[in-house]
Amino acid sequence: MNSSATELHDKKRPQTDLEVKDAQLIFNSVWKRLEDEYGREKLHFPKELILLGGAPGAGKGTNTDYIRKVRDIASEPIVVSQLLSSPEAEKLKARGSMVGDTEVVNILLHELLKPEYQTGAILDGFPRTKVQVECLKMLNDEMKKLRREFAGTPEQVHFKQPCFHIMVLFVDEAESIARQLKRGRQVIAHNEEVKRTGIGTLWEERPTDFNEDLARNRYRVFKEQTYDALVSLKQIFHYHFINAQAPMDVVKDNIFQELEYQSSLELDPRTFHSVSRISLASDILLHARRDLVSRLDSYEIKEGELFHQVIELIEQKMMPIVIRHAISGYCSINTEDAVLENPLALKMLIDVFSERGFHASVDLQRDEVPIRFDLQTGEVQCRQKKVYRIAIRFRGSEIRRG
Repeated sequence: MNSSATELHDKKRPQTDLEVKDAQLIFNSVWKRLEDEYGREKLHFPKELILLGGAPGAGKGTNTDYIRKVRDIASEPIVVSQLLSSPEAEKLKARGSMVGDTEVVNILLHELLKPEYQTGAILDGFPRTKVQVECLKMLNDEMKKLRREFAGTPEQVHFKQPCFHIMVLFVDEAESIARQLKRGRQVIAHNEEVKRTGIGTLWEERPTDFNEDLARNRYRVFKEQTYDALVSLKQIFHYHFINAQAPMDVVKDNIFQELEYQSSLELDPRTFHSVSRISLASDILLHARRDLVSRLDSYEIKEGELFHQVIELIEQKMMPIVIRHAISGYCSINTEDAVLENPLALKMLIDVFSERGFHASVDLQRDEVPIRFDLQTGEVQCRQKKVYRIAIRFRGSEIRRG
């Protein structure tokens, strides 16, 4: 904790708490305060926390609304720098320095307990130090303890399996400084227009946006303290690293891909254990082409006669129908061909269509067809008719009009 931060804490806390740098002591102190104020049964923290970090000018504010939309988070992001709005804290931030860890952790945990954040919250600017990282780990541990403690009680609905995502938007030093100074020019132009017309709201004027040395110092503070702190979380929480120097649409695509549903992180462990018996689609697709080739070769070598019968059926009776539906990209074919009585033939048919770029599915319908009627007894004898309904889908062709 630097001297300025110490002065800030001097006004906020007793003399005995001035030099605390130990994460365990800091967290325990804040946690005890929360228990005293709320009671353990009321410590309802968000189920999902997205910790949004990034170099100055990396676009955290720009991408926040998109992230909220992807994750269906209704609440506004918690911008830690805005929570720390005391005059002393503002002086520290203006110099590119940082506010003490105890104050940050205390204010943040109180904020997270507000009802509007219960379904999920985005934290902009936390954690920024290794002490804050350790406090975040302890928060995760305490949330799990609360979940176990209230399991089987009426309160268990408020204690969900915690899910933390770490997202870091990164740009290099030159890009960061250029964006900070560009923002400064935009702020000046905007505020001058607001003052001239009286329409709109003034934007914050940050000293680091108008001075290249301060902008460079702000970036270096991020690299030396915040970046290292965030990287240290990789072994504990799901971690997303986004190259924010790319064009905006590319950055958004990367964010979407990184924040895709992660069931192992979001589900209760018992639920995940149950559903994990089913293979992931991505795992199946990974080797699907290789396995298809292997099966087709096996059909040719081991079941050549049946395989050729299936190919002849497709070529002679099905492909003419498929060709007539080339515009729509879909056709349904009914057949009673006896070759399909063999279950292996059905597998072959699907695999052959797949190899040729079609998507085929087979539905077997069994109909009772009358073949004899006994006039004396009224008994009707039937035979079973099997109809194979084969749905074939493929990319159709559009007709150019006009």
